[in-house]
Amino acid sequence: MNELTVQDLKKMRDAGTPHQLIDVREVHEYEISNIGGEHIPMSLIPLNIDKIRRDIPVVLQCRSGGRSGQITRFLEAQGFTNVSNLQGGILAWARDIEPGMQVG
Repeated sequence: MNELTVQDLKKMRDAGTPHQLIDVREVHEYEISNIGGEHIPMSLIPLNIDKIRRDIPVVLQCRSGGRSGQITRFLEAQGFTNVSNLQGGILAWARDIEPGMQVG
């Protein structure tokens, strides 16, 4: 399974590198805080697989990296070769990139 650090994601964003960030947390978590990812809850990924790009890097994100890791492996099993899990999820982002950010 491919993984990216929050520092890697920040570099991609700062450089303007095309990518798709997908937040797989539940609605209530996403409403508390998010980092601008497209919101597709984990349980709805199989029904929305057509919304996941294959032509640019896709980064999957959750609270700590567990759920997004499961979805990364699921998508790899579906033939995706461009997906990565965000290590540490939004907790790592809040700790290392946006200190003080409220997380749900």
